[in-house]
Order: sequence, then structure tokens, then C-alpha cells
Amino acid sequence: MDAMEKSASTPAKVYFTNLRTHGRESQLDKLKRLIKRAGIGQIDFTNKFVAIKIHFGELGNLSFLRPNYARAVADVVKELGGKPFLTDCNTLYVGSRKNALEHIDCAYQNGFTPYATGCHVIIADGLKGTDEALVPVKNGEYVKEAKIGQALMDADIVISLTHFKGHEQAGFGGCMKNLGMGGGSRAGKMEQHAAGKPSVAHEKCIGCRACERICAHDAIGFEATRERELPSGKTREIHVATIDHDRCVGCGRCIGVCNQDAIEPGYDAAVEVLNYKIAEYTQAIVQDRPCFHISLAIDVSPNCDCHAENDTPIVPDVGMFASFDPVAIDQACIDAVLAQPAMPDTELTESRAKLEAAGVHLDEEHAHDHFYVTHPDTDWKSMIEHGEKIGLGTNKYELIEVK
Repeated sequence: MDAMEKSASTPAKVYFTNLRTHGRESQLDKLKRLIKRAGIGQIDFTNKFVAIKIHFGELGNLSFLRPNYARAVADVVKELGGKPFLTDCNTLYVGSRKNALEHIDCAYQNGFTPYATGCHVIIADGLKGTDEALVPVKNGEYVKEAKIGQALMDADIVISLTHFKGHEQAGFGGCMKNLGMGGGSRAGKMEQHAAGKPSVAHEKCIGCRACERICAHDAIGFEATRERELPSGKTREIHVATIDHDRCVGCGRCIGVCNQDAIEPGYDAAVEVLNYKIAEYTQAIVQDRPCFHISLAIDVSPNCDCHAENDTPIVPDVGMFASFDPVAIDQACIDAVLAQPAMPDTELTESRAKLEAAGVHLDEEHAHDHFYVTHPDTDWKSMIEHGEKIGLGTNKYELIEVK
């Protein structure tokens, strides 16, 4: 029986604990006890570099995981002899995490300082999001060579610490989304989001030609012109970039080097293809080395923590999960969230009301699918199914409650 057949047929173990506490144990103590019970100690951490992949939260967002949780995980890693660091890759979109300087500043403002977490922050894909490792994907169908943040690949061990939530494109944001999309360099993120090529917003381009210098395919020219206003108030004509899509291979490196955010990706990948690529990027990160996964289904917001705001949770808090299987832990979190009642006055209830007002009939399967109802254009099952198909893990699991 090969690894893919075994993964598909053998249920994975997923450990779970609720959020109830008493005077002798805090939620942080419970988290430590959960991950130890789930077997994190089976990994040899001695003098190993350990990447704790986390989302630091966009400035203005308040639903990201508190840094206290990261401290609890880092403490366990150090207790086991490891050298932990917190990491994420720069964003493709314009925001407070699009380069390493702003990203670290954002992390610190949101509380992820070395003093609070007990370990340092390293932005995995470097200053401009161009520091990447090219990783062949085992069983990859859509991605043959993933572009992963270099520091994430330099680590000996990877731990995903995930805020489980909804997502406006993937359907849900879980372990695979945290690792696969979050672990991609800026070019890797573009490869996942876009089936097309980037383009230039001429009104933002200042003609610095940094993109031209980094392009390996001579796809960028400067024949187009525009008027640029100078500090003196006068204007002068400058040559601005244009991308030849016949030559462009869609690597996204020009996006990373543009300090003016003038080069924009085309977000045109179908939702199923996006999820397939996320699963394959996750495969690239976890293959051939020890990995462990932790997901907290709390503050289950309808959208990603990449937003500079967060809406109210769509369901009550569920609890904390841990597993060696990235597919199984996502499926377990999904099942637990779908079993929860909808919170009133949320995007979930509003979206359901809009669908009913539009005369959309939800069959029994979709009527109880909180992720589908919240974002009807998404297809979360495609990520789970593809993860199983490529041997990343299984959606069959044994849920073991740690009380």
C-alpha cells in the first residue's frame, strides 16, 4: 500500500479540548497540555530551528490569535530543546504587511514582540517578498515548483498555529490556508491567486525601472508615458512600465520589487483552482520534514485576518485542536463549526436572509453549511478533497477529547 492509499484509508488522530477552565488551569495551560497529549514530544526538537507559522493580523483587525497563544507553543518547543521563531510571508496586496519592515512593525504593534512571545519574528520571504525557495511539489497537478519563503524552508521543523475562521475566497481559513497561502512568497501568492499575468497601474509608476532589472524574460518595456507632478508643482513627462503578457511567465517578482505598488496581480483563478493550489503549496512546505498543527476555532470571523477590520464571529467559540495531519485538523474544525448554531446579527445570518430574499433555495447540504451560506461563491470542499488526492492527509479522523 503506498503512502497516498494509506493516508486515505487510515483515520488520523485529532485532539480537541474545549475552552472551559477552572482556578487551577488557564486556557494557555490547557493548550500546552493538549499539544503534549497530541504527541508533539514525538518530534526530536533538540537544537532544531522551529518555524511557528502564524498570522500576525492586519493593523485594525482584532480577531487574530493573541500572542499569548504563540508564547505557550514557543515555551513547549523550548522545553523540548528546540529553537522557535514566529514567521509569516509578506502579502501580495497593499496593506501593513507588504514588506518585512512594515510586517515586523505590524507584528510588534499587535503584541508579537520577543518579550511577549519568548521568541523572535522572522519574515520568511525577506525584505521585499522575493527571498524564496523553489520547492518541487510531490504529486502536484497545478503547481510543479512552489515558491516558498526561504526562512520557512530553512527551518528543521514547522508548526502551524492557526486561527480557524471563514474566508471570502477559500471558503474557510484553516491549517492549509495558513501554511499554503501564508507560506508562499509574494510570487507564490500570485501563482495561487492568479491564472493570468500582472499589469501596471500607470498612474502609480514613477519609471524607476526596478521591475525591468529583475525581469528575466525581457517582458517589461517603458514606451508608454505619463505626466508626473514634481515636488515643485511642475510636471514632466516620464516613461512608465508596461508588461508584455506574451513574454511574461507570471513569476510575480516585479510585484515584489515595486516600492510604489504600481504592479498589480490579476486575481482571476477559479475558487476551486485556488484551493487546489493552496493544498499543493501546503504539501511543498510539510513534505520530507517533521510538522505539527494547532488550530484554534475561536472568534470565528467570516473573513480572513488580512482585513484591516474584523466582523463579529458567525458562531460561538468552539475550542482548540491539534494533529499531525493538516487535512484532518481542517476537516475536524469544519465539522465542529458547522455543528454550532449561527450567531444572530452576523454576516452569516445576513447572507442567509439575502439568499432567501433572492429566492435561492438551499438544499439540505448547503442549508447547514455556514461557510457556503456566508460566501456562496466559494467551495471549501475542493481544498479538502485535493489535499487527500495528493497524499497531504485524510479527511477521516478520530476525535480525541482532552478534558
